[in-house]
Amino acid sequence: MLMLPFIFPGYLFGSVPFGLLLTRLAGLGDIRAIGSGNIGATNVLRTGNKALAAATLLLDAGKGAFAVGVFRYLGPPDAALWAGLGAVFGHLFPVWLAFKGGKGGATGLGVLLAAAWPVGAAACATWLIVAAVARISSLATMAAMAVAPLAALFLASNNIAWLALAIAVLVIARHHENIRRLMAGTEPRIGRRETIGPDEGSA
Repeated sequence: MLMLPFIFPGYLFGSVPFGLLLTRLAGLGDIRAIGSGNIGATNVLRTGNKALAAATLLLDAGKGAFAVGVFRYLGPPDAALWAGLGAVFGHLFPVWLAFKGGKGGATGLGVLLAAAWPVGAAACATWLIVAAVARISSLATMAAMAVAPLAALFLASNNIAWLALAIAVLVIARHHENIRRLMAGTEPRIGRRETIGPDEGSA
């Protein structure tokens, strides 16, 4: 209960579905009707609009970083970490979308960069390396999340390590369908383009 005043605002920040809002504003329909049905940047990229995907990535990461930054100055020690965790929950389970949100990779990285930038940088570097080699976003995201708690043990505090571990568990668990597709060899690669049909786009 003591941390609820920090988790809840963080949750609200994280629950803003930027991918869905941006694609609708751009006239591309409902992003949930294509690809994985996810509201994150990787699925936005499947529309073929790289600028929109980049904006989604930055905004999803930014809302996590914002939650941490605000409560670094407005709360007691560790309030920022709870707010950051709340932001990840908000992205994964947004109340506005019947608790069906994204996978949390970008938001989690934003939280880690704001909470302890060396840890966030290590996770981002891992994502870039795995994505460049495998060309699979989900694999890169899970690898980045798995590296973060280990990096935090050497580069930050125990509290940051626990935060990174909690985020890793949430994000990797949210990728359960991707894990099944990876094992089956059917996981799509980065950049595959899809379109929203006229009926699906209006859903």
